[in-house]
Amino acid sequence: MIRIGCHLSPSKGYLAMGKDALSIRANTFQFFLRNPRGSKAKPLEEGDADALMGLLRERDMLPILAHAPYTLNPCAKEERVKEFAAMVMADDLLRLSHFPGNFYNFHPGSHVGQGAEAGVEKTAALVNSLLTPDISATVLIETMAGQGSEIGGTFGEIAAILRLLDLPEKAGVCLDTCHVFAAGYDIVNDLDGVLGLFDDAIGIHKLKALHVNDSLFPLGSRKDRHAPIGKGHIGLDAFLRLVEHPALKDLPMILETPQEDLSGYAREIALLRGEAVDNL
Repeated sequence: MIRIGCHLSPSKGYLAMGKDALSIRANTFQFFLRNPRGSKAKPLEEGDADALMGLLRERDMLPILAHAPYTLNPCAKEERVKEFAAMVMADDLLRLSHFPGNFYNFHPGSHVGQGAEAGVEKTAALVNSLLTPDISATVLIETMAGQGSEIGGTFGEIAAILRLLDLPEKAGVCLDTCHVFAAGYDIVNDLDGVLGLFDDAIGIHKLKALHVNDSLFPLGSRKDRHAPIGKGHIGLDAFLRLVEHPALKDLPMILETPQEDLSGYAREIALLRGEAVDNL
């Protein structure tokens, strides 16, 4: 069975989040350790974190992903913005030590006029400041759509960041289907070719997780707009091929599609498992 889940909120507590995942038949999930559009974080309750990890081990739901806040820019031109990103990510990784052996996903940032090469160097330098040999998480660089001055819109830019890391074994990649499609990688008609390009540039062994999202805009649009599975330009057939692909089927896959409630994610999870679903 494919390992698939969605983005969940820990607002009711970590163990409750795990139970939410089980209620929609998810066997992995993603969450934020703090406000996704700010910096505030509640005190971490170790007992609740331990209870969640116990449940995840018992129900074979590991690994899971934590996601860095959207507002961070690791390669910002302004030093204070870059320092803020480093502070928040360092605290997130400390919190993630209570969830050992899992993933921490982040957006590599926008160079805001400095140029892609400078952006790559600054993001790598920030990640180097965070990674230590005893860190319990694997840090994942997310593939981006390439809109504006984003870095990470090409596999080459992701590879360049990884090459600059002092501890590359502590880092990997999360491939977002909407983002790579928007960036011009045709996962609909040439999935094998795209994965070959990834392998040539980065190494397929560095691919650790996927964000599974349809795209509101067509191939090469460079617009990051997620759509429900089968409701965008990627389409259901492409996703059914993707989730069963030999190079991908064992990786954790996270839905970040626009849904009103958990029932929408439950329907998408069933759909991607090839089960009959009404009203989708």
